[in-house]
Amino acid sequence: MNATQPLQAVAFRRAVEADLPTVLALIAELAPDEAPLPLERAREIFARMQASPRLAVWVVEHGGAVIGTYTMQIMENLGHQGSPAAIVESVVVVGALRGQGIGELMMRHATDRAAEAGCYKVALSSNRKRPAAHRFYRRIGFRDHGVSFAIDVP
Repeated sequence: MNATQPLQAVAFRRAVEADLPTVLALIAELAPDEAPLPLERAREIFARMQASPRLAVWVVEHGGAVIGTYTMQIMENLGHQGSPAAIVESVVVVGALRGQGIGELMMRHATDRAAEAGCYKVALSSNRKRPAAHRFYRRIGFRDHGVSFAIDVP
């Protein structure tokens, strides 16, 4: 981060197709053992994502560079008196800038968007192998909630 531009100088915007190489590079930091998603496949997926009005890939910029990303889905719901829920995925800040409050700003941005949409909660899951991420989420107000289950689909 440039010392002449304070942390508050970050800007949030919805990602555009031109952001995909940077977004893919950031996501690759979360799973360095996985093969990267090919750009053409990412473009196909991103086009489908953009067709859903309540699904967005967000990027945060500082000094003209994308330094973080997250994806949020506003999920309609028949429970909770019809209040939707927000699901956040693929949260990542560029490695060299972690610990400087960017992730907290990103999660505040996500919760503000969820509140605007009338959501009753913001949910996310984090791999058990990432205890530093768990400490971060707890520190900014997220709490352990229920139990998450997953099954690998062949």
